[in-house]
Amino acid sequence: MLDVRRLRLLVELSRRGTIAAVAQALAYSPSAVSQQLAVLEKESGSKLLEPIGRRVRLTPAGELLVERGERILTELEQASIALEAAAGSIGGTVRLAAFQSAVLTVLPQVLISMRRQHPSLHVEVTEMEPEQSLPALTVGDFDVVLAEEYPGRPHVRLAGVDRQNVIEDRLQLVVPAAWGARRIEQVADAEFAMEPVGTAAREWAEIVCRSAGFEPRVMYTSTDLQIQLRMVDHALAVALVPELADAASYQRVVAGPLPGDPVRRIFAATRAGGFDRPPVAALIAAVRGASPVTRQVEA
Repeated sequence: MLDVRRLRLLVELSRRGTIAAVAQALAYSPSAVSQQLAVLEKESGSKLLEPIGRRVRLTPAGELLVERGERILTELEQASIALEAAAGSIGGTVRLAAFQSAVLTVLPQVLISMRRQHPSLHVEVTEMEPEQSLPALTVGDFDVVLAEEYPGRPHVRLAGVDRQNVIEDRLQLVVPAAWGARRIEQVADAEFAMEPVGTAAREWAEIVCRSAGFEPRVMYTSTDLQIQLRMVDHALAVALVPELADAASYQRVVAGPLPGDPVRRIFAATRAGGFDRPPVAALIAAVRGASPVTRQVEA
């Protein structure tokens, strides 16, 4: 009989690539992981790993066992979710990853609400962009991810991941109040603050500018929207940012609409069936209720 805990180690090795990465993710020592995988080989009666230099790779038998093991572990997770849903209890720990502006403007009120309503539930928060958090969700590093999608720039749909849209976040033009400009075509000659090249936000922002008839002159590049807004606040640049970036908290800037009133969609993601977990459902409800943005999306 194969041991499920050792089977999980093999599956994690296939996902993370190295024994050291498995050990770090699961709080084992590398030697303990190697020892448990050696025991799994004896249990299976097959050679599962072969050395390549200082690393190891799966044999055909190892790949077969990983394929079956993923199904087994998914079934066990689904069984656990079903039992948790049947019990209806809201407690334990939920591991949440969210992008920066959600952490800054939405999550504080969410966490306060959760502590008041569900004191036995603990929410662990990690600030992480969707490009990293969504793959991490699939390998079990998080239970819930809050992610963003810019117009025309959807994330790849990952197998085994369920999604719910929770917020529509307006995208705005933010300019120094002293400039008097309010429309995108009025800032064609201005310097811009934008996210780095290759990000969905940068691609969207450049398309907006080009649709208005000009190529943006980007002089300030940062993934931190607060840095972008500080540049606007000091009359050094203009920026295209979501409402959740909270431009309203800066006294020397003015935020205005963009053509077509575009929105950034914010969604929650879990592994398949995760929204049935009462703690996760309570957390998502709190996110919808705490958002300062008016266009919240019903479940």
